[in-house]
Amino acid sequence: MKMKNLTEGNPVKLMLSFALPVCIGNIFQLFYSLADTRIVGSVLGGNSLAAVGATTAISTLLIGFLQGLTNGFAIIAARSFGAKRWEELRKAAAGTLLLGGATTAAIMLPVLLGLKGILRLLNVPDELLQEAYGYIFIVLAGMMITMLYNACAGILRAIGDTTAPLLFLICAAFLNVGLDILFMAVLPLGVQGAALGTVLAQLVSVIFCFLYIWKKYPVFHLKKEDFRLEISLVKQMYTSGMSMGMMMSLVFFGTLALQCAINTFGTEIIVAHTAARKVSELYFLPISVMGMTMATFCGQNFGAGKYDRMKMGIKNALFITWGWSVLVILMSYTVAPFFVSMVTGSHEKIVIDTAVLYLKINAPFYFLAAGISIFRNALQAVGDHKTPVISSFIELLGKVLIAALLSPVLEYMGIIIAEPVIWILMIIPLVVKLVKNPVFRKGYLE
Repeated sequence: MKMKNLTEGNPVKLMLSFALPVCIGNIFQLFYSLADTRIVGSVLGGNSLAAVGATTAISTLLIGFLQGLTNGFAIIAARSFGAKRWEELRKAAAGTLLLGGATTAAIMLPVLLGLKGILRLLNVPDELLQEAYGYIFIVLAGMMITMLYNACAGILRAIGDTTAPLLFLICAAFLNVGLDILFMAVLPLGVQGAALGTVLAQLVSVIFCFLYIWKKYPVFHLKKEDFRLEISLVKQMYTSGMSMGMMMSLVFFGTLALQCAINTFGTEIIVAHTAARKVSELYFLPISVMGMTMATFCGQNFGAGKYDRMKMGIKNALFITWGWSVLVILMSYTVAPFFVSMVTGSHEKIVIDTAVLYLKINAPFYFLAAGISIFRNALQAVGDHKTPVISSFIELLGKVLIAALLSPVLEYMGIIIAEPVIWILMIIPLVVKLVKNPVFRKGYLE
């Protein structure tokens, strides 16, 4: 594999060749979660599936923060690569591992100690509490492994290599399915077996990543001095990483607020919403991947001083994701019941109908979601760390207000309409800031 320079050549071809492996890789990463959901539902039944679903917001919040953190670190590496500053690139890679590990440890210890209290704050029903705790404790205990994979994948993406992480994830995804079956259908480990299978499979992908980077990229043969980070670099990395981590956290704190309301609607609604969110995650993959692509594309071109290419990349990314949004609408109004049944293993009419209604109402607004993903990643890449966080804060505030005010009146319909309303508000500050940003005005925005 060779490092891929995104500062030269046809932007569309480069973005697609970069994004496609990332998209496929994220599908297999999502497959971890889908495999857990499907096997838990089929082997252990609806209550166990509801127990897993009731904890989804916690793991999503923390994984999202750590992924945002490492993606923010990777932006610094991408700028160094674009500017061909190799010593700075090595230090950025070392900083990603060092700062990522320290931050993960600082977060996970108090979360694990207070986990039962967190589950009660989420209104997890008493009959689901024991299984929910057993599942999510193992998932969170393995969060350092998740961070290390995201860190390695981020370093590779910064230099344009998106194929290797894909191959490692494919292997790990198939291993995850096998371990799920072993730990639940053969060994009586219950939902804890599903969590254990996921963590072990991710560990395999991390080991493969480390070995690959060491063998293929001598530039990342890190030495002790590479881990002696200057205060300026630590500040730069944390400014970028914490901004993207906070951006992701605000998104999922809003999801937690909605989950608290959803957990009061009963087991059938919890299962339906779990299914709808799993299908939505699949729908969102190309959109989120194109956002990740823009972070690296704009980061490398910003480091190289090629501002015109950045605006061209944004325009092309919008056309690509809007095309996908049309397909999302078609799928939501045709094959969505099949997707819901496939994810949950359930054939209950109320579960399928509720989940499909959620998908149908949300689908037409994916055009806005695509713009949000692309714009905020592009702004992060050029050093605007405030506007994306402001946009995400709007999402948090909107979801909290809807959970508190609308869901008691409209019940689950209040949850369904939450995201379309919020997306309309979120995109406004991003568009305004993108047009006014002086970096972009040097290029196509003049």
